[in-house]
Amino acid sequence: MLRTLRVGARTLLHKSFSPKPAFLSAKFATALKGLDETTPKYTMDEVRTEIITRLGLERGYHPIPKSREHLLKYTPKREDLPMRAMQDSYTSAVLPLSTDLQLQDNYVSHLGNVRMGRLMEDLDAFAVWVCHQHVQVPHLPTNVYLPYTFVTILVDKVTFSDLITDAKEDIRISGHVSWVGRSSMEIVVWLEQKQHGVYKKITRALFLMAARNATNTGPAPVNPIAPATEEEKQILSGGEERKKRRQVVQAQSIFKVEPNDFEQSLMYDIYKRTTHTDTMELNKRLLPPNARWMSECSTVTTIPAYPQNRNAHNTVFGGFLMRVALENSWTAAFMYCGVRPKLTHICDISFERPVPVSSFIKLTSYIVYTELNYLQIMTVIDVLDASGGGSNQVTTNVFYSTYKSNEPVRQILPLSYHETMWYIQGRRKFKYALGLE
Repeated sequence: MLRTLRVGARTLLHKSFSPKPAFLSAKFATALKGLDETTPKYTMDEVRTEIITRLGLERGYHPIPKSREHLLKYTPKREDLPMRAMQDSYTSAVLPLSTDLQLQDNYVSHLGNVRMGRLMEDLDAFAVWVCHQHVQVPHLPTNVYLPYTFVTILVDKVTFSDLITDAKEDIRISGHVSWVGRSSMEIVVWLEQKQHGVYKKITRALFLMAARNATNTGPAPVNPIAPATEEEKQILSGGEERKKRRQVVQAQSIFKVEPNDFEQSLMYDIYKRTTHTDTMELNKRLLPPNARWMSECSTVTTIPAYPQNRNAHNTVFGGFLMRVALENSWTAAFMYCGVRPKLTHICDISFERPVPVSSFIKLTSYIVYTELNYLQIMTVIDVLDASGGGSNQVTTNVFYSTYKSNEPVRQILPLSYHETMWYIQGRRKFKYALGLE
C-alpha cells in the first residue's frame, strides 16, 4: 500500500515544481518523503547492461547483428498478457556523479553545470527501461530472451525547473508508464539532483514508445493497465487526453492545413512592416530596427555516425540524436543572443526514420520565433547520402526547443512564404511550451 501511495503522490507532485502542491494530503506527503530518501537500485550503466542481457544481444559491435528471428514465435497475443498497474512499472536509477570522476568529465560543462544534452540521452534509455518493467509475458520460457524491441516515437514535452545543476552531485532518474495503447506506451520520467542531501527537481519528460516484435518488423502488444488507485485513474485519463491532443495537432499542422484567421492577419502585419512604402520594386524588403532575417540565423553541423552511438538494431540511438540536436540548438541560441541562454522547454521531438550507423548526420538549427526574451528554435536532422556527394538528404527528426535570455532578444522575421510557415509553426510551439494556448 505504501508503494501505491508513493507512486501516486510522486506523479501528482511532478506536474508542478512546487515542493508541496496544495492538493496533496498529509498522508501522501509523508509517503513521498519516504520515497525521496530511498536509493535507486541501479546506476544508468547497469540499466543499459540489463537491457542488453534481457534482449539477448551480442556484446561488441557486429556489422550484421545476430538474428533474433527465432524469437518471433514467442510474440504474445494481447489477450494472453495480464493487466498491470502503473506502480508495477515504477523504477529509478542513479548517475553517481559524486563518486565517478570519469562520469563527471563526460557530463560537466565548462561552468561546472551538467550538460543537458547528456541527460536527454539518459532519459531516452531510461524510458526503454520503464517499458521493460511494464511488459510481462507470463508464459515465456525462462531460457528465452524477451521477444520485444522498444523504440521512441516522440518526446511530447520536457519542462525544466530553475535548478542550477552541479556536475559533482548525484542525479536520480525515475518514472513509470502513464498510459498504454495496443502496442504503444506513454512514459513519464523525472530527473532530480541531490543538493544538501535532498533530491530536487530538474525536469519532467513525456515519452511515447512503440513496442515492436523481436526483429523490429511489426508491432507487438503490451499489457493493458488496470489503475490501482484514484491517482492512477486520473493519470491514465490524462494520457488519453494527450493522445487525442496529439492527433488533433498532427491533423492541424501548419504544413497540412492553411493558417487560421489570426495567423493570416499576423502574416499580413509582417508583410506591411517589412515592405517599403516609397517603392513598388518586387522583392525589395525592409528590415525593421532590432530585427534579423530568419534566413541569416541558422547553425549547421555535419557529423559522421559511429557504432558507439548505436541501439539494439545497429541504427543510431535516439538519445544520441536528441543530445546532438539539443547542443546544436543551444549553440544557435547563444550565437543569436550573445549571452548564455537558459533552456526552458523541449517539445514534440519526432522520430520519423531510423538512422544507419554508416550515415552522415546534418543538424540545422533555425531561430523560427522570438518573443520578449524568449527564442523558439527548430532543429532539423537530415541524413546525407555521402556516395552522392551529399546532395541527397532525408529528414529523419525535427526537434523544437525554447530558450530564455536575461535580456530582450532581437525579433526574428521571415523573408519568404516558406519561412513564414516556419514562423507560424514556431509561434504555435512556443505558445504550447509555455502553456499559453
